Amino acid sequence: MSVNWKAFVDQIRHYESFVLTSHIRPDCDALGSELAMAEVLRAIGKEVRIVNAHRTPPALQFLDPAGRIDVLGDSIEPEDVKADCIMVLDTSAWQQLGDMADVIRGLRADRMVLDHHVGEDDLGATMYKDYLAEATGHLVVQAADACKVPLTRAMAFPAFAAIATDTGWFRFGSVTSETYRVIARLIDVGVVPAEIYGDLYERDTLGRLKLRGLVLSRTTAELDGKLVYTYVTKEDFAATGALPSDTEDAINLTLAIGGTEAAVIMVEQLKGGFKLSFRSRCALDCNEIAKHFNGGGHKAAAGAFQEGTLHDVQGKVLPYVREALAKALGEKI
Repeated sequence: MSVNWKAFVDQIRHYESFVLTSHIRPDCDALGSELAMAEVLRAIGKEVRIVNAHRTPPALQFLDPAGRIDVLGDSIEPEDVKADCIMVLDTSAWQQLGDMADVIRGLRADRMVLDHHVGEDDLGATMYKDYLAEATGHLVVQAADACKVPLTRAMAFPAFAAIATDTGWFRFGSVTSETYRVIARLIDVGVVPAEIYGDLYERDTLGRLKLRGLVLSRTTAELDGKLVYTYVTKEDFAATGALPSDTEDAINLTLAIGGTEAAVIMVEQLKGGFKLSFRSRCALDCNEIAKHFNGGGHKAAAGAFQEGTLHDVQGKVLPYVREALAKALGEKI
């Protein structure tokens, strides 16, 4: 499914003001897409505000040093969120919007979605989606082109971070030759990849490193090493001095184990329940796995949430993944 860019441009020209938002626990693709899209819209004379339900993780604050992203209930109250149009980026699910979901439902504003994930809810919005795009940040670059807005460094810097992180720094199977062509354009307007890499991967805290050590020490392998899984409890954050946002990408550490075909991480949330992340290197469809647990994402990477204790969640999730992986590999368990 590709985006109808003519319809996209025609729609945004109807509005004078926008509120951009994305999913809870925002990652680089969410934040980078919002910041880049805000610059695109401002370039064509629109009034833009970014409002998220969750704060920007400290490790990603380099994307927004000026603090342009508002946080619901912190720098802005729900009743002050007003615009002609709400644009949701990098998600199509009500649950992923957190407290912004109720704000959106209560607003008399049109809704648009720009996203690359497969699953979707009925958000009452016009959907602009491309399931084959490696990152929503790439779609924002395409939006700039459709709006005939020349790329600037202010657009390119967050867009580069969005694409680079959602492709695992260009090592995932979603990367195509077009990915590199877009990246070249972003570099041409002033992005320095080494600087972004340094901000992302060479500014770890001691707490983050200690937490990753726990994640690795708990990793368990099954099915002759084809399935690996691990977990994080909320007590681990206090014990290591890490933040919940420090679990981002932790699952990818387990994929470094030779022979791994699928991985699962269960991260307990401070308010209870577990965030689930799934990864696949084979025919196993992570999106289908996540949908079973009311989540979603991509074939190779997806997520969900489950209430319950660690024992309860493991008892629900692991047998289902184990069976699905064996079926995908044509094996018996």
